[in-house]
Amino acid sequence: MLSAIAVSTALAASAALAAAPAVAAPVTATATGSVQAATPSPTAPPVPDDPADPIRAQEYWLDGARIRDAWNTTLGEGVTIAVLDTGIGRAGGAFGDAVVDGVDESGVGGKNGRTPVGVINSDHGTLVASTAAAPGNSDGTGMIGVAPRAKLLSVSLGFPGSSATVPFAEQVAKGMRWAVDHGADIINLSFTTNTLDWDKSWDDAFLYAYEHDVVVIVAAGNRGSGTPIVGAPATIPGVLTVGGVDQTGTASVEASTQGITIGVMAPSEQLIGLTPDGAVVGWRGTSGAAPIVAGAAALVRAAHPELDAANVINRIIRTAIRVPEMSANTPDVEYGYGLLDAHAAVTASVPKVDANPMGDLKEWVRLYRRASSPAKPTPEATATPVAVQPLPAADPPRKPGSPLLPSAETLRYGTLPLLALTVPGTLIALGVTAAARRIRMERGRRTPTP
Repeated sequence: MLSAIAVSTALAASAALAAAPAVAAPVTATATGSVQAATPSPTAPPVPDDPADPIRAQEYWLDGARIRDAWNTTLGEGVTIAVLDTGIGRAGGAFGDAVVDGVDESGVGGKNGRTPVGVINSDHGTLVASTAAAPGNSDGTGMIGVAPRAKLLSVSLGFPGSSATVPFAEQVAKGMRWAVDHGADIINLSFTTNTLDWDKSWDDAFLYAYEHDVVVIVAAGNRGSGTPIVGAPATIPGVLTVGGVDQTGTASVEASTQGITIGVMAPSEQLIGLTPDGAVVGWRGTSGAAPIVAGAAALVRAAHPELDAANVINRIIRTAIRVPEMSANTPDVEYGYGLLDAHAAVTASVPKVDANPMGDLKEWVRLYRRASSPAKPTPEATATPVAVQPLPAADPPRKPGSPLLPSAETLRYGTLPLLALTVPGTLIALGVTAAARRIRMERGRRTPTP
């Protein structure tokens, strides 16, 4: 069972800040280890970008995660990101023609998924979409997403607390399938259920995405909003779970949850995004870190269209920047494989893998759901059967007689043996008694008279 309160609480807290944050100094970090030179050649000119623009200056992750460097190679052209959330609003036309299709799974939103759903935080889906792929203004100003030339699909969900007429688990399962069927290359899920387990319907939905080569990006959740541990869907094998760091690259205490399923870290504090009415506001949480990584995945897919989903994920985690706080073994419980480095993920030479490094959901289902256990083989004979002679027929029933009268059996097995034992025993006893009496009499005669 999914926790309705947990989902709604986590969703609301991820956009808790109402005003835009102050301009922050970008975090610049270099990857450790040997990363080979770029292999793909630039496929598009850099996007119009004015770093001095007051809004762009607040997007510190564009430099901290080396996203601007990655734009010299690709802007995410030809890649589609599906946002399963409260719906992508119009944002005053800021998305242009980036949102190519949509659907409502809540039962209360607009048919095209563009009407924000919910009373707690209907802005959430628009904030997420703008972080991943807002095109930005033609003069290089205004909010810009990580993959500004990627396309978007809007799947509006009714989170607990809304008036949705469809159970939340069912909305997610149907939304996943719709996104896959309508061309999603990447699916972003910026919510948590605060439970380790998930509804069984999600097994088939997520497997459907994997079988159609879709990268699924999921937020880890926020400790500050009541998520002490990583919860589903971040616990589902095969998803790329994103944790959050602050502006210094340190694991966030309030705006992220840590856990062994985290694959990569991205900024989750002092973020900005667009609301449905086009305003730029501040927010925080792994709900914002996830679309940063989803945008980076779009850059990788655009630069390397030959790679499957497993290798897109592998490039992101293998090129992540290690930090001193990490343990020697990865994934680290706090940082996963490290901090997102979009430029390295796009350009570095990374050996290919044959399986999703974040786990195999199909195998998990086989082991724990018992859904695909192999049929038991039909046993075969290992020895030639031996013929056994039939038993003799039973004696026919006899006439019933009086239990007080002796029968042949009682005479043979009861009376006669009893007599055979009793008569000799009685005679012997009488003989012994008579002999003993005679002996006493003889002793009495021999006794002298005084």
